Parts: sequence; structure tokens; C-alpha cells
Amino acid sequence: MSVWIEPVALQNEHIELVPVQLTHVSGLIEAATDGALWELAVTTVPRPENMSLYVENAIRLQRSGAALAFCVRDRVSGRTLGSTRYCNLDPSSRRLEIGYTWYRQSAQRTGVNTACKQLLLEYAFETLECIAVEFRTHVLNHRSRTVIARLGAKQDGVLRQHRIMADGSYRDTVVFSILDSEWPTVKSHLQRLAERAPI
Repeated sequence: MSVWIEPVALQNEHIELVPVQLTHVSGLIEAATDGALWELAVTTVPRPENMSLYVENAIRLQRSGAALAFCVRDRVSGRTLGSTRYCNLDPSSRRLEIGYTWYRQSAQRTGVNTACKQLLLEYAFETLECIAVEFRTHVLNHRSRTVIARLGAKQDGVLRQHRIMADGSYRDTVVFSILDSEWPTVKSHLQRLAERAPI
């Protein structure tokens, strides 16, 4: 089976996204502990004791060509800020999703997310030649929905009872996307956001 997305590191002046490895587990635990992110009801962040399994599963998906997970790091301090990934890959239609994104609490509401999305979207549209990039989030995660829309993505719809959560509740999933024809405008918009909210 050919692999559409090979492991690749992406970086700009402030942020680096490196394919996740077992050596990143301790940094990811430290990042998740900043805000006890696993306690949030509308997102899925592994508990510290489950982080090794989380990374092992991400590596397994990477090796099979099903996803590519990244460790997000501050290039200046080397501090781990969180994780994100390309997932739901559809190479025949040149579509993918950017998801499983979470950042330490102290990196939220900064320029970190904008910088990461700039890198991921640029690679998706300009190197992988995607025709569309999706974002998905819990219908109740209003902060995430606002952030995704602020990036320039448009809401496509809601997948009702899309997933069963760990607590047994049903998750309705909101789907957003950016099309290749929209990318030049979104790219300029993200650059302006980055200038206004430096890391």
C-alpha cells in the first residue's frame, strides 16, 4: 500500500511540529497536566497514565499510512505545547482532516494555534495538493467552534450521534472545511492573525 503522507517536520520561526515519538511522552504528559486537560468534557486528551498508549497508537496509525500525529513544540524553549494530527485521510479524493488538537492551558488563546494551522494547511494545500481540509469538533465545544470559524473554515453541517463518548453520552459532531479555492484568502487571513497575535 502506498503512503500518501510521509512523516515530515513542519516549522516556522516560533513553532515546530515533529512526528510524534515515544520520546515525546514525558513532554506531552507535562503539557496535558497544564490545565488537567483530560478533565474537559468536550474534548479528548489522554490522562497522564494513558499517554504512552496514546502515542503508541498514533505511531501505529502513522506506520499504516492512516494518520500523521505531531508533537507541537516551542522552537525557542523546546517546551512541548501539545499535539495535533492529520487524520481521516482520503488520498483518492485528496481530502484530510486536521484534528486531535490540544494545547497546554498556558498556550491557549495565544498565537500557537494560528501558527500550527498555518503550517498544516500550507503543507496540505501546497504540497499534498488537497482539494479540501476538514475540521471536526463536539457540538458543545463552543470555544473550538469559534476558533475553527475564526481560521476561515466554513461549517458544512452536523453529524448527529456521530460518536459514543467514554462516559456513554452521544457526541454530535460539527464539520467545517476549507476548500483549495478558498486557501489563498484563508492564507492571507491567517498571516494577518499571526501578526496581531504573536507567540
